[in-house]
This record gives sequence, C-alpha cells and structure tokens, in this order.
Amino acid sequence: MTDATCRIVKADRGDAGQRLDLVLRRHLTDVRAATRTRVQAWIEGGLVSVNGKAVHRVAARTALGDLVSVALPELPHEAMAAEDVALQVLYEDDHLLAIDKPAGVVVHPAHKNPSGTLMNALLWYARTWPASQRPSLVGRLDKLTSGIVLVAKSAAIHTALQKALTSSATAKDYLAVVYGKVNIPRGDIDLRLRRDPGDRRRVVASEVLGAPSLTRFERLARVSAPAAGLSALRCRLVTGRTHQIRVHLSARGWPLVGDPTYGEPRWRHVTDLALAATLREFPRQALHAWRLTTLHPVTRAGLQIDAQVPDDLQRLMTAAGLHARATEWR
Repeated sequence: MTDATCRIVKADRGDAGQRLDLVLRRHLTDVRAATRTRVQAWIEGGLVSVNGKAVHRVAARTALGDLVSVALPELPHEAMAAEDVALQVLYEDDHLLAIDKPAGVVVHPAHKNPSGTLMNALLWYARTWPASQRPSLVGRLDKLTSGIVLVAKSAAIHTALQKALTSSATAKDYLAVVYGKVNIPRGDIDLRLRRDPGDRRRVVASEVLGAPSLTRFERLARVSAPAAGLSALRCRLVTGRTHQIRVHLSARGWPLVGDPTYGEPRWRHVTDLALAATLREFPRQALHAWRLTTLHPVTRAGLQIDAQVPDDLQRLMTAAGLHARATEWR
C-alpha cells in the first residue's frame, strides 16, 4: 500500500468529543473515497494517528486542538473526460493560459458535478498539446462567481505560479455589487476566517478564531436605493481564503447582491419596484474576478490580464445607476 497524500486536521470546537471516524469524514469532504466504510478501515488499519500516535479504534474520541494525521492509501484513479465546450481564452503562451469563466460553471468535477466543468473543457482544449503538458488550475472561483481563472500547462509552471501569486508583485482585483451605503472611500477588512463548526460548507468571520485574512476595498460608486443602499466596490485579495470576499463583505454589513449563502434579501426594502425586481431576480452573487497582475513565471515580465464585466453584471449595475460611475476605475 502506497501513501498518496497526508492530511493534517486541527480539531475545532465542533470536533471536541466526537468519534474519530466522524471527525475524519467531516474534514475529508473533498475526498470522494472517504466513505464511512473506508474511513473506518483506514483507522482500523493503522493509517490514522492522533497527535503522532496511531489510533486503531473507530470510536476513539478527539479533543479540542488534537492533530489528526491520515495517510490516504493509493486510490483507483477515475479518468476525467474531455468535453468539447467552448472556452473564452483571455491570454495564452507556451507556459500558461487564462480563462474567463462564466458564472454557473464549476471549475473541477466533484460528486454533484461529475461533468460539464471547466476542467473537462480544458482537457478537450489541451488534446493536441505535447505529451509533457497537461492543464492544471492555479486557484479556483466559486460556481456563481465569474472571471479570471489561471491555468498552468505543466507541473513546474503550476508550482511557479502558486509561488508568484503569493508575492507582493501580484494583485487580484474583483468587482462586487453590494447592499449598503458604504460610507468610506476605501479600507481594509482584517478578519480571521474558519469553517463554520455547524456547517462545513460555510465560512465564518471572527476577530480571534481562524486563519488571518485580509481584503482591501475601494468604493467605486454608490446610490441611495432608499432603505437599502447599493454600492460598487473593487476588492483586492491580500490572502486567498475560501469565500473570503463574500464573508468579509457580509461581516461588514455589505452582503453581495444575489449571494445565496451569505446574502440578505434587502431588495425587499428598495422602494423602486423595478429595481427591487431586478435585485430579487439576479441569479448569482454579484462578484467578478476582473483583473490579475503578476510576474510571468518564466520571462519575469509584468503580466496583466483583464476579464470584461459580464452582461448580467453590467445590466444590474445599469439598472441600479452604478455602471457609469463605476467604469471610471478602469
């Protein structure tokens, strides 16, 4: 049996006192092979340790702060299908490419989305590439977020891009339309983020618990939209946590229009009935990965990639009276 990977999990409050198999299944939700039967077999087979000591009892209990180590055995590989789906390529050279992902497209196959993803389309796009090249995603976007997704053509470029994207030479800018009368022109949102102990699909903000996270914002435009307020913001990720912009803005009282997880139905308070209907019917979170600037991992030349604001977001901003003023930021 060959170890394929190792996951280290620090127990949070939701894990305290829980059975070991339940804790593992909760934290390994992204591993499709982590079924109840397999997780129990891993524990009984000595593949799981707590604080460096192997544990063989499925019913062993964990405590707050325990470090759980899992040596995942090599698992059967399911070939990902190449699918002939059109891609909007923003930039491409011999080493990398950038795609403008539409809202509603999942980036990588998963249990609920086994096909029709950005990766399926990329495999088709790369079918004539040299044997040494294979597309890999460098960073991801939520299904309902549009904009730039960076793709490496080799493992070496993937590693180099990951390193570049964490450097001060890189800037990732997003356009966001939020509820609220943002009353300051710019600022930082410096709140820690962690998984919601009660729902692992959600992220919660905290002053003291979770990973350090920083989002910088600039107000581009705002309108009164009586009793609710609407603003267009440019958000720059300094860190890149899951759902970071969505959670940070919501925590400041400026939830994204249309966000199904962290949003609020503030359209109910908008007195302009036509605008209220537009806000109510907007089908996704109003967030777009608009610009990426970085250093090319091979040439070291400056690289700037822009993704045009999509039609649905432009229509929303026009209806709200935000569009003309917000376009000045370009």
